[in-house]
Amino acid sequence: MTIYITSLSPDNLDFPSVEQALTDPDGLLAMGGDLSCERLIEAYRHAVFPWFSEGQPLLWWSPKMRASINPKHPYISKSLKKLITRKTFQVSVNHAFNDVIHACSLPRAAQSETWITAAMIDAYKNLHRRGHAHSIEVWCEGRLVGGLYGICIGSVFCGESMFHTVSNASKIAFTALCAHFAEYGGKIIDCQMMTGHLQSLGVQENSRENFITQLKEYRDIIISPACWQKQFIKL
Repeated sequence: MTIYITSLSPDNLDFPSVEQALTDPDGLLAMGGDLSCERLIEAYRHAVFPWFSEGQPLLWWSPKMRASINPKHPYISKSLKKLITRKTFQVSVNHAFNDVIHACSLPRAAQSETWITAAMIDAYKNLHRRGHAHSIEVWCEGRLVGGLYGICIGSVFCGESMFHTVSNASKIAFTALCAHFAEYGGKIIDCQMMTGHLQSLGVQENSRENFITQLKEYRDIIISPACWQKQFIKL
């Protein structure tokens, strides 16, 4: 069966209405365009994100259901609370963005390839240099053992990926992001698509329509730049 989707013009940053997204595959909205800072920011402002593998065309998505969380309400299990109390890990903001995105791009045990292509890495490094993309790093004895990165749009943080090389380090990164982002007035953390790992941290599924309502409410409420200054933060 032939699938017809919108092909984006390199000269126009506009995306089609998310209501035009396919149901199979769920959320596929458009193809083409580029990964410029301007287009990526426009995408996130409209609940759209890029997701494609090496060798595929650039694909843009907005699935019917959206995984998100109020940063004030993460679920912290008893075992994670005990781990935090031990002070085994240190957490920083924007100390090692490049290292985090490269670690996130490595193939996982359950998959042989990654969707974080070289082009994606370059694009998000560019967003980081321009102050839009940020990372949370988790350290143990001076080694980077976990972290995450994403884009801040107003008071919405759009999480892209996380990693860990030590058990629970990605949970530490996510919990720290929630506390830190909430402290500076952050309203929503967008996790895109639900996974069991995210669900265990308190992330919930929401309809695309409800998510977009929240996005429109908060995407122009700018939080203090101090949130993303290079710093270590308390757990």
